[in-house]
Amino acid sequence: MPFFLIITLLFDFITLALMKQLFIFSLLIILCVEVYTQLPEGFVYIVDEIPLVHSDLRYCHENNFVGNPIEGYQENVLILTLDATKALKKVQDELLKKGFSLKIFDAYRPQRAVNHFRKWARNLNDTLNKSVFYPDVAKKNLFKYGYISTRSRHSSGSTIDLTLVNLKTNKEMDMGTPYDYFGKESWVTYEGITDAQKSNRNLLQSIMIKHGFRNYPQEWWHFTLRGEPFKNQYFDFIIE
Repeated sequence: MPFFLIITLLFDFITLALMKQLFIFSLLIILCVEVYTQLPEGFVYIVDEIPLVHSDLRYCHENNFVGNPIEGYQENVLILTLDATKALKKVQDELLKKGFSLKIFDAYRPQRAVNHFRKWARNLNDTLNKSVFYPDVAKKNLFKYGYISTRSRHSSGSTIDLTLVNLKTNKEMDMGTPYDYFGKESWVTYEGITDAQKSNRNLLQSIMIKHGFRNYPQEWWHFTLRGEPFKNQYFDFIIE
């Protein structure tokens, strides 16, 4: 076989192999993009709209009242309805001018996560993080007092749990209790905290309400968008 023919065939073989690898690589990129952006209509990734927001998605790891990652939280990403995110951006923009930032603990929550909470609450022997999150509440009473329920406003996509961060210190503002603390101390109007803690709570409450959110009186961190687009609809797509 002539030498130039061997070279031509070898070149064609290498070119075909490279094109095949390039095709596979391009296909993988497309699939990754589709996975990342495949949200139900009306939902967005918060960071795409509010890139400077702080976050600590507690149910994606062990630092929560259960003590383990929660079902449905596969990635440390925050998802919310577009309407709620637009309102939240107005909050963040105003806070940045004052030297503060929002820090988000939870946003959209799959129904399967709520089911996980219910299953955990029925196991009275599992009290791994009781001393941190519910020291004064018997686990058998978590349903009775409304700390655990069959549905969550979070699953409708316009409810969010958050606090404030001081940008000078890069530390959370002292709100008097940790996030997800089960007790009267977490009530918005609880009087047994310091004036500074009350002031911090009032700042968070006032700016969220100003921009279209309503609070939940028993949790200083919990807010829902007024006129939410998917009220009483409970989604179950995975956070990824």
